[in-house]
Amino acid sequence: VTGLSLTSHNTVLSCGEDGFVRQWKLTADTTNNNTSSSSNPPLLEAPTAEQSGLIQTWRHPNTKHGGSFKSLDVHWTIDHQFATASDSAVDIWNSTRSSPIQSFQSHHLTGDGDTITVVRYNPAESSLLAYCCYDRGIGLHDVRTGSALKKTILSMRANSLEWNPMEPYYFAVANEDTNCYSFDMRKMQSPTMIHKGHVAAVLSVAWAPTGREFVSGSYDKTLRIFEHQKGTSREMYFTKRMQRVFTVQYTSDNAYILSGSDDTNIRLWRARASESSGRQLTVREEKSLQYREALVKKYNHLPEIHKIQKSGKRRGTKFIRKQTSLHKIQVDSKIRKLENRIKHSKPGAVVRDPERSKVVEKVLDDDTQAKSKTKK
Repeated sequence: VTGLSLTSHNTVLSCGEDGFVRQWKLTADTTNNNTSSSSNPPLLEAPTAEQSGLIQTWRHPNTKHGGSFKSLDVHWTIDHQFATASDSAVDIWNSTRSSPIQSFQSHHLTGDGDTITVVRYNPAESSLLAYCCYDRGIGLHDVRTGSALKKTILSMRANSLEWNPMEPYYFAVANEDTNCYSFDMRKMQSPTMIHKGHVAAVLSVAWAPTGREFVSGSYDKTLRIFEHQKGTSREMYFTKRMQRVFTVQYTSDNAYILSGSDDTNIRLWRARASESSGRQLTVREEKSLQYREALVKKYNHLPEIHKIQKSGKRRGTKFIRKQTSLHKIQVDSKIRKLENRIKHSKPGAVVRDPERSKVVEKVLDDDTQAKSKTKK
């Protein structure tokens, strides 16, 4: 299974490498009413597809040639509509039809025939799709006109992309280079913020319902929570037994985070580790907590407060500490080398490039992609 998405009708859609999209009930009847055989207990008999909650199935248009789905997303406002990303195309489906109502080949989207790995609808613009592909590209596509709007080629491949639910012109990208990037769709020449902290490839991101922060899951077996406008994480979660984190998601009440990892477990985390759960705070306790948070926010610029906040953060496992220190040595070495080059070169011969400009290799707009299609 490569994709899951909830609908507004209390159902869930799933897609997979087998080339099928399936719709399931969230409240499935798994009871077995067959009591004719007393030798076989009912609980030992496997439920049928209908008893498991299967409602409907759609087949990939190119299943005969080994077609498979890589991602799926349900439309935010239009009922019965969803989009899928596959090896060769992005398809727009209606649940009342057995075949796609629209299909865009990957070379129309990306300028080449590479696989689309992630597709996401914009929460505000009903006809706008964002996607990631194997050629290290992230881009925007207009469903109404069937044309690609923009495409940005990154230095390394993007693994996940999610729109900010409250400010839908921003989106977060999980990248192979251990960083997360925040982009503004109106200016994709460089990211608006680089979020650092992970020591291995970031595999998934998910925004909080408030839009003020997002959580990331990484190959380094940790989760990190980043604020939208800060480059360092405010919290890091890990356990001894948890392996590589492949998917993360917030609950709708912004109180908990769900994570799925390589050790076949789903874990539930508090969005704020210090908050208590299971007990309603009194009015006096809530006011006291709000007063403390206001004091921290007011005096956050003082070095003493910053030192206290930094000392309270988790240091991570031995592997993370070792990789972090190694990465710091490498970064310091690059900075020292650049300073020596500037010192021993002619004035202006060596220029310091901003770090954000190094993330993006090139930007393709609709005119550039139209020219590349014409050449082909």
